[in-house]
Amino acid sequence: MSIDPKLFKAYDIRGLSPEEIDADFAYRVGQAMVVFTKAKTVVVGRDMRDTTPTLFDALSQGITSQGADVIDIGLVTTPMLYYAVAEYDLHDAGVMITASHNPKQYNGFKLCYGDALPIGGESGMKDVRDIAIAGPYPTKKAGTIVTTDIRSSYIKKLISFVNVAKFQDLNVVVDTANGMEGAIIQDVFAKLPSCRMTGLFLELDGAFPNHEANPLKEETLDALKTAVRSVRADIGVAFDGDGDRIGLVDENGETVRADWIGALLAPLLLTRSPGATMLYDVRESLVVREEIERAGGRAIMCRVGHGLIKPQMRREDAVFASELSGHFYFRDVYGAESSDLVLLLFLELLSASGKKLSELVAPLKRYAHSGEINFEVADKDAVLAKLEQVYGHEATDISRIDGLRMDFRDVNTPENDWWFSVRVSNTEPLLRLNLEAKRAEKMSEERERLLAIIRV
Repeated sequence: MSIDPKLFKAYDIRGLSPEEIDADFAYRVGQAMVVFTKAKTVVVGRDMRDTTPTLFDALSQGITSQGADVIDIGLVTTPMLYYAVAEYDLHDAGVMITASHNPKQYNGFKLCYGDALPIGGESGMKDVRDIAIAGPYPTKKAGTIVTTDIRSSYIKKLISFVNVAKFQDLNVVVDTANGMEGAIIQDVFAKLPSCRMTGLFLELDGAFPNHEANPLKEETLDALKTAVRSVRADIGVAFDGDGDRIGLVDENGETVRADWIGALLAPLLLTRSPGATMLYDVRESLVVREEIERAGGRAIMCRVGHGLIKPQMRREDAVFASELSGHFYFRDVYGAESSDLVLLLFLELLSASGKKLSELVAPLKRYAHSGEINFEVADKDAVLAKLEQVYGHEATDISRIDGLRMDFRDVNTPENDWWFSVRVSNTEPLLRLNLEAKRAEKMSEERERLLAIIRV
């Protein structure tokens, strides 16, 4: 089967499996990883999808055919893969076999270097693509495959970031959506004796029989919200398919938007790293920047996507970064995502504050945000140019770091302040619009104005 170059995306490799991604594809990716990185040891983790065992066998054969060894860490979350790669100096690269939150018919690969930095669209993915397409390559002296279990060491590392002894008696509902977080969440809570967990859909099942493993979609949170209200939980937690994204709901079953999560975590982390730098993406509410700066931190707006955020965190020595997509990055875990750490930090925050989650979120609801609105347009560049032509003379700040973001501030009537961001998706053929205003009426008015321009 010929390899479709379009399957090599900005953040990962993803497609229908086995129609587009089959054993031959996986074998070539395995070879390409070794040829490109010159790795002697590659850590491989995997999710629970039906096609994953076949892809694992072929990927491992490709890696070992080029003389490198495979460290097989089994069924794990993506953050566990990053831990296994970065925590130990002898590992040169890592591959996670997963399609994240995509439906059951998909599969793919997330690639990283030995320090957990991603191999992405601007950091080697095109090279891996070209090497894989040009393959397969002659077999060298075969490497070995060694199986190891990193679960207990991962959880020990995770728990070291919080003081479990100070956790209050908290009631938590966790929905893993039959994804990989179900493999470890009970072990995590076994280390939290004061917390009670009600689990939803913990069984690993690549068919995702209960609902899509995507906490960004409100409909996937319905069961979680119902359970939170039913058992009178303090917090509800949802994970995506490979466990690197997290969603929260409060004790009333109301969604806690991802940028509010970032705005609550930032001050807590700044008590540990005073004056530190933190990143927030171009789509997030102004409250994120304001809460960082209010707590004495340095806030920097960044592009969207882990392949871009992680290198910038290293350059800026940032301790934390947040994305509207529910990815949260921590310097203390190699600059990688850690949804498990987000959960633990929120349990710490609730314990220390003595407040309900809704009470912590309430002060952050000071802007009206549109949520992300997606468009299929024929000429994305033409739309961006049109928006700049229409709004350029009004904007007080213009950023082109990721698509087009414009901020509008009125010194005479600050209640009319607002901003919008329009960017091209790195994962789908779409334009994505986000906007926010101090007043709901202003947000609605400007949203309709933008929609009229984009849809022409």
